[in-house]
Amino acid sequence: MHERPPHAGKHGAVSPAVYKTDTSGPHEAAKEIRVPAIHDLAKRLRFAPQQGRIWLDDQRMMLMHISSLGALRQELIESLGKETARGLITRIGYQAGSHDAAMTRKVRAGSNRYDDFLAGPQLVSLEGIVHCEPIALEIDVERGHYFGDFYLIDSSEAEAHIASYGIGHEPVCWMLIGYACGYTSAFMGRPILWREVECRGMGHSKCRVIGKPVEDWEDAQDDLRFLQIGDFVKWSLKPEAALPATSRIAARLAQAPENSFGVVGASAGFNTVCHMVNKAAPTEATVLFLGESGVGKEVFANNLHRLSKRADGPFVAVNCASIPEHLMESELFGVERGGYTGATSSRPGRFERADGGTLFLDEVGTLSFTAQGKLLRALQQGEIERVGDTRTRKIDVRVIAATNINLREAVKAGQFREDLFFRLNVFPILVPPLRDRRDDIPLMMNWFLQRLAKKHGKNITGFRERAVDAMFNYDWPGNVRELENMIERAVILAEDGGALDLCHLFTTGEEIDVSSFMLKRSGNLAPMNGALETSVPADMPTSRPGLAETEGAMLRAAVAEANGNLSLAARVLGITRPKLAYRLRKYGIPVDRD
Repeated sequence: MHERPPHAGKHGAVSPAVYKTDTSGPHEAAKEIRVPAIHDLAKRLRFAPQQGRIWLDDQRMMLMHISSLGALRQELIESLGKETARGLITRIGYQAGSHDAAMTRKVRAGSNRYDDFLAGPQLVSLEGIVHCEPIALEIDVERGHYFGDFYLIDSSEAEAHIASYGIGHEPVCWMLIGYACGYTSAFMGRPILWREVECRGMGHSKCRVIGKPVEDWEDAQDDLRFLQIGDFVKWSLKPEAALPATSRIAARLAQAPENSFGVVGASAGFNTVCHMVNKAAPTEATVLFLGESGVGKEVFANNLHRLSKRADGPFVAVNCASIPEHLMESELFGVERGGYTGATSSRPGRFERADGGTLFLDEVGTLSFTAQGKLLRALQQGEIERVGDTRTRKIDVRVIAATNINLREAVKAGQFREDLFFRLNVFPILVPPLRDRRDDIPLMMNWFLQRLAKKHGKNITGFRERAVDAMFNYDWPGNVRELENMIERAVILAEDGGALDLCHLFTTGEEIDVSSFMLKRSGNLAPMNGALETSVPADMPTSRPGLAETEGAMLRAAVAEANGNLSLAARVLGITRPKLAYRLRKYGIPVDRD
């Protein structure tokens, strides 16, 4: 029997249910802690060695030598001092814990709060950090009550510290403490503080940690200083104005990771573009956005205007490729009455409409030589002349251009004026294609799902695991625009209250290549692309091969996962057993009847 240690201190009222390592003890409602199976979490771990990537759900991971971790800790301690290094390492752990809490809310959202919570201790085991053994666990989210008591067995962090400094007099699992604080605070929606009361770094056989709400610790400020430094999290024993701590922290952790641009991204390529836009925005320089169609050049151009000194002026966008050549001049510069046949009234062009603001010229590489010459004059002289007019008009316009073609090659080929190219190419910004910034995909998936589900009045719970795998590995030739359109189509096709699956997403012949690996029950890695490479029966209609292959792969995968049990496979797919049997016959998939 493991009783609560004397130094645990007060922790509020007893929750309706208490879990301990056996059924004896002071609480009659105590139950034995039964740790749930870890397979649902292990399936979220994917390896893509061809791409140099490891994913845990929608978070990119990496393997790291314990010796390297120890060297890093030692470098931080020696260069920054122990107090500063401890705060930094603790806050890194906090961030990891809060991210894992967001993931477990998707994986385990059942009625058993204890199983849901224990996903966190199981994740650190899955990630090779430590093995957690629960001693006592009390959870009452509605009343804000929490008490946790865990053994940390074979802590990798303690091992790394001991290798550098040997046995000491203070606990050393700083990152694990930060992880527990971040995970539990996100789970409970209120600040939960953990302390290490036993540690291998102090000579104990294993580590032991205790967690409870901040206000239940009499001397919480001793530990809070390691979490308050910096911008990661700010806790205070004094409640902030407006909202109580519970509501404030829950709201912050539930927010989508959206930046000031109104779009989401985490990749190095995305952040580079944001940096370049921020640098160019306060200036009057002409900016040229380069990149494939659909990467979001207009979104960045719009935000460049919003961040500029011209934000109060108009933002006028024109797609040069969509305007007929004979109308381009009048569209850009305006026309006087009688300027050409059919011009029955005078009207301003895009340049005049953008006066005092920003003019965005998309697909500028499609302009004719005549239009290019007049555009060059407008940029150089700061004045335009309407079609059929006899006078010039001064304009105050900042031009932002974009193109998906290589303008240097177009100049060499005689298709684009060299002088205009150099006039536009003052501050070029390359927006990478989505396939080169895959770290942005999970963020965009969730962001578009929330926005589009609201737009169409649908309640969509998320993405099926196989759908996430396919979207990670798809090449996205249409970039962000294709991703948005695919999710909107899927939201429309999916049942209200359901999740998005492959059959909702890849419906127009897209080629799916799932080349990642997953962790099987045995602990071995196995390729995940086998199901999607299965051949389609010869008698199957081929008008929509992408959908046929995808649906066939889904059926095979579900039946295999259920070991041939059709009833179980139907539940996995969210359809009835007769419907599953019909589809199996349709695709010619043989199975042993259950």
